[in-house]
Amino acid sequence: MTGAYLLINTASGKDEAALAKLKKIKGVSQAHLCTGLHDIICYIEEKDLKAMGKILIEKVRKIDGITKTTTCISVS
Repeated sequence: MTGAYLLINTASGKDEAALAKLKKIKGVSQAHLCTGLHDIICYIEEKDLKAMGKILIEKVRKIDGITKTTTCISVS
């Protein structure tokens, strides 16, 4: 399995709705609102990088209110 942390920024007032949609995506094992530079942090797991990229591009980035994502691939 390949895992990655996603650091997500949302438009003002869109964080809770985006979080609810993230939690429904298969492969997202955890998702939380947070403070600091980012609004949401989540962890996704998939069989390989290609499958992970598909989730990011086709599902996560299409969620209304998400303005920016930073992907940190787990190496251990």
